[in-house]
This record gives sequence, C-alpha cells and structure tokens, in this order.
Amino acid sequence: MDAFTLENLTFTYPNCPEPAVRDLTLTVKKGEFLLLCGASGSGKTTLLRQLKPALSPSGSRQGKIQYQGVSLEDLDFSRQSREIGFVLQDPENQIVTDTVEHELAFGLENLGVPPDTARLRIAEIVEFFGLQECYNQETASLSGGKKQILNLASVMVMQPSVLLLDEPTSMLDPVAASDFFQAVYRINREMGTTVILTEHRLEEVFPLADRVAVMENGELSCLGDPREVGEKLFATGSPMVRALPAPARLFAGEGSPLPLTVREGRACLEKKIEGMNVPDFPARTPREQSPILKIKHLWFRYEKNAPDVLSDLSLSVPRGQIFCLMGGNGSGKTTLLSLIRGLRRPYSGSVQWCDEHTGKKAKNPPSVALLPQNPRILFLHSTVWEDLLEAAPEKGKGEKKKSVLEAVEKAGAQVFLQRHPYDLSGGECQKAGLALLLLQKPDVMLLDEPTKGLDAHSKDELGDLLRKLSGEGKTILMVSHDVEFCGEFGDMCGLLFNGTLVSCGVPEVFFSENRYYTTAVSRMTRGILTGYVTEKDVKAVWRKWKEDP
Repeated sequence: MDAFTLENLTFTYPNCPEPAVRDLTLTVKKGEFLLLCGASGSGKTTLLRQLKPALSPSGSRQGKIQYQGVSLEDLDFSRQSREIGFVLQDPENQIVTDTVEHELAFGLENLGVPPDTARLRIAEIVEFFGLQECYNQETASLSGGKKQILNLASVMVMQPSVLLLDEPTSMLDPVAASDFFQAVYRINREMGTTVILTEHRLEEVFPLADRVAVMENGELSCLGDPREVGEKLFATGSPMVRALPAPARLFAGEGSPLPLTVREGRACLEKKIEGMNVPDFPARTPREQSPILKIKHLWFRYEKNAPDVLSDLSLSVPRGQIFCLMGGNGSGKTTLLSLIRGLRRPYSGSVQWCDEHTGKKAKNPPSVALLPQNPRILFLHSTVWEDLLEAAPEKGKGEKKKSVLEAVEKAGAQVFLQRHPYDLSGGECQKAGLALLLLQKPDVMLLDEPTKGLDAHSKDELGDLLRKLSGEGKTILMVSHDVEFCGEFGDMCGLLFNGTLVSCGVPEVFFSENRYYTTAVSRMTRGILTGYVTEKDVKAVWRKWKEDP
C-alpha cells in the first residue's frame, strides 16, 4: 500500500485566477525519500500542506488524496496527528513550550500517551538526536540549528509514519543544515519513515533522495531518481539546472553517470585536468573605497546578567560594495544589523557613519533600510499591493503607482501583488519585502538572509540587482547562510564567531581558507586547484585553457 496517492489534484487560493496546483497526479511509496523542488511559487509548499489537513490553506480543492488507501478527508484528527508529522520552515514558529523537556513531551501528552511510555520514547529520541546536553535548557536559549533539530525530534517522538518537511534548513547555517539533512536521512533509512521534503538548497540533499519531483507552475514537470532527473533537466534546458549540485552542473554531458556529490566531482575533476597546466585562480583586488561605516569595539548583551552576544567587534564596511557576513546560528549577525539600524544600543563601543571625503563622522548620516529575516512583519494590509502603495513616498496616486511598479519589477514581485502577504511562499515573501525596501530608496541596505526561500534563478536575479545597486553607489551589508550566493556576488566576505569578526577578505581568498563555511566548488577543487570558489570561476578558466592551452 502506498503512503500517498494523489489524483488530478487542483488547488486555488481565494481571489486568485490561476490554481497554485493544477491537475497533479503522484504516488508516494511507503518508506520513500521524495525530494520536491521547483522555482519559488511553483506550488511546492501548497502541495505539501495538502497532505496535512490541519495545515491546509483556505481555498478551493478538486481531485483526490488518499493516505494509505483512505481518503484524507475521512482521516480523523487523532490519526493524522499521530501518523503525519510536519516540520515548518521557521524553527521559531513550531516551538510551543519553554523548555526542551516540555517540548518533547507536549505532543505525547496531547495524544494521551501513558507516562511510562512517554518517558521511554523521550529517552530514546534524546539519545538518537544527541539532545542530552540541552535537555534541561530553555528553548529560547538554543541556536537556530538546535531549535530545528528539536522540532524534528518533537515530531519524531510521536512515531509518525510520514514526515513532511517544508524547506527546513532555510534559516540554518551550512554546518547545522548538513547535520539536519543527515538526521532526516537516518530517520528514513533506519526507521523506514516516509519522507517528503521541499527544498531550494539541493547541494547536499539531492543525492540523498530516492526520487526527485520537479514542479513548474503548479504542475509536475519531471519525476525520477536524482541522476535521471538531473540528466532530463540538462537535456531540456530547464532553468532548474542552476539549482543542481555543483558537480552535476560542471560535468553534465561529459560521460555517465552524472556526478552528484563532492567526492564524485573530485574524481571527475582529476580526470578532466590530467595533463593540463591549470593556473591558480587570480583573486580580485578589492575596490579602493572609503568606508561608509566604522564599527569599533562593539559590546552588546540582551540582559544585564546574560552572556555577551557581541564582544569587542570591529568592522569597516566600504562604500558602494556588497559586504557579506556569515556565521553560525546565534553568532550575532542579526543582532549586529539591529545595532547598525539603531533599533538597539550597545553598552560599549560605537557605530559610526563616515563622511565620504574626510572619513570622519558624517554630519548627515546616509539613509538606511533593513529587510528583516521575516519580511511578513512588514505587511499590514490584505494584499501586497496595498502595503506597497502605502509605503511609496511620492505624492499623488499616479506617481505612487509608477514607483510601486518600478520596485516590484526590480524585485520580481509582479505576479502576486493581489495576494494576501500570508498566502505567499517564503521566496515570494522575500521578493515582496525587497520591493518594500526599494521603495525607500536607501543609501545603505541591510539585508537579513535575503536569499531565504528563493530558487536559484531568483537568487541570480537578486544578485544582479544588488550588483546594479552597488554600481549606482548603494552600499549593501547582508548576513547570510548562503555561501554559494556570497561567493558569487559578494565583494567582501566576513565570518562572525562568538560575537566577533574572525576572518574577512575577498571571496577567492576567504572561501579558499575555509573548510566548512565554503562553497561546494571550493571543497571539490581543494588540493587539486587553487582559488576556485564558484562554478563560473572553473568554467571561465576551462574556456581560456581551451583557447590557449
């Protein structure tokens, strides 16, 4: 018996002319690991939520969904709660109690599991997920990675037959994301739990899946095992090729099988460059620009007796550049942005805006705008269009409308202007938030995880937009877990650890020195080539070598 059977499923949100999911037929086998991917707004999250009735959005649905041979509509609430687990995108949105111990017990208590059985289940799950050290801690004290592992453990302690995950690593740093994917993989392989996961970060999870389903405009465009899907996407010239793991993008069409992992990519690379004299990649020279922001010996904590979040942090941000800050969950990145924006004040140290000519404290500070990690908090009205129109600074309805249309075109937000902000996918919400930010026409843009929820094509569009704004003299300071994006579009990159800046440099040097906070290409080329951190770096040199070997 299959875990899920979907027949001609169509779903349309209220007041939307086009379905979010249309005429979709799919069978998910018991014990299968199915990866669901596609562009932002392709219908992944909408489809996933159809499989958990308690989380299904409002709207019109046609077609059939069966769970283990039973119509999902006939499945009682108790059974769906026990057997269909769901992990949300934002770790904060799923935690409901104040301690790890209570969080693990919460679901079991609601299901009426006897105390002795509950204690045994909790003991096992704590050991399985390595939560011993934080078992007695408050949930608020956990890092983002630990919170998401706790969410996963809180679902798995109820021993579901199916685990649904909606972009669960979008807010996690690379190390925490890797740990999370490995935990999900173990659940699937060691427990036989059916896993259906939506994700944009395919670098690590793509090779783990049994099958990959690609969605496009609400329809299923491609389905098969990972290598088969990768080859089909290349053969058809699909834009989803850009989202595939770096080894696949580099070596597609150069013989089978298609490499999906760094290990397979290294083997292909060594074979390809055998006998070639490939030079080291030339690191770019940082553009000479006067600083627009100087941060000196910054110290900050949230409460008097709490530990420091930022400790003796000093940083200089060049004018007109894209400066990318990385670091683990809880390293102080978001806190730093709030201090720069003036939303909080340090207890020691200074944040100083600099004059372009003298380098001293500016008499007229630049205009600064912040895109928060959760852009939904910026929206108050029932449609995106209403919020944007209200935010436009121009006078007169005609001028406001023109300004909004320009902003949404730059941000790629045209197609969902009449949607409710809370009906948007994570990627769509990011685009809407960016449009809101652009309307302010700031001199300095502070971006907190701007690529969260974006597909590969949308990331490229965002990167091109940031470069254009940088070329116009805008300064962009972004914090991100997306090492691939930072490696390709950043002018300078820095790493925060334990509340202070421990490393800073141009991407070619910065990522070549890192082993974990680095790109897949850097890991693949390490020890074979020097200074190559992006796919474009490698391909550019290969083209040059072919022309002049």
